[in-house]
Amino acid sequence: MGSLQNGLFGGFKGRVGNLVGYELNGKNVIRTIGHSNKPLSPARKINCDRMTIVNNFLRPIQSFIKPGFRLKVMGTDRNYYNEAVSYNKKHAVSGEFPNAQLDYPKAMLSMGTLLKAEKPQIQLIGTEIEFSWEVPADLPWRNTGDRAMVLLYWPDQHQHTHCLSGSHRKDGKHRIQIAPHLANQRVEAYISFINDDASEISDSVYAGSINQNKLEKAPTLENTDSRKRAETSLIKGFRAIAKPLNSTKTRQKNKITTPLKASHSGKLKEVVPPSANPQIPDIPDHPTPGYRRKN
Repeated sequence: MGSLQNGLFGGFKGRVGNLVGYELNGKNVIRTIGHSNKPLSPARKINCDRMTIVNNFLRPIQSFIKPGFRLKVMGTDRNYYNEAVSYNKKHAVSGEFPNAQLDYPKAMLSMGTLLKAEKPQIQLIGTEIEFSWEVPADLPWRNTGDRAMVLLYWPDQHQHTHCLSGSHRKDGKHRIQIAPHLANQRVEAYISFINDDASEISDSVYAGSINQNKLEKAPTLENTDSRKRAETSLIKGFRAIAKPLNSTKTRQKNKITTPLKASHSGKLKEVVPPSANPQIPDIPDHPTPGYRRKN
């Protein structure tokens, strides 16, 4: 049920039928709601897919992007969240429907005129992630006290952690504690700077990614040496098997090259020594008395 504000001719707040009234940046806004039964066109399918991708990323981190885009929409009838969605849907989604995905290095979580972080990096130290950035020698004095705003986002777990008022810009680094079970998971990092009275903020900068799972799968020198030793042992085993086989072939070759002797018919026949086949006993042409042939 909607409620009237400022009398009968004023705006209303809430829902009346398919109308919804609310206040946005000091202005009364009325919009219609409803569901369309028409099938989505290819263009609307692409737009809905990109909206879903961006919303899944930005909705959990609204507490970070609210100060990030607050100054950008100040004095207008636009909303900080809609401004963030509009930019990232246009610039931070790569690929074509239905295989589109968020391009994390191109995502923006804050927009402003303050000096950006220069050459930011991250590294994992135990259960902490350290942000570091370059501090120019000619950094203006008024920017030395700017505070770092840092955010870590784990895409696979849909979790995040952030700090809205971290180390000073002049310090060159800031550490943030993370949950132990997230230490070996893929993480995306962003950094912005905001001044002490929050009257200025910088564009966010992608600070890098850590994918510990991929690093664990990389081959090490020890594994390479073990593989070489295994291959050497295998080759020696093949040689040991091949040696008796070669000896058998040599004996067969010697048998084939046995001298041939001419028979009475003039044909050549092989002369096999009595010891060539030890299983067949030598039988004399004229058996001696008492000799008995074995069947």
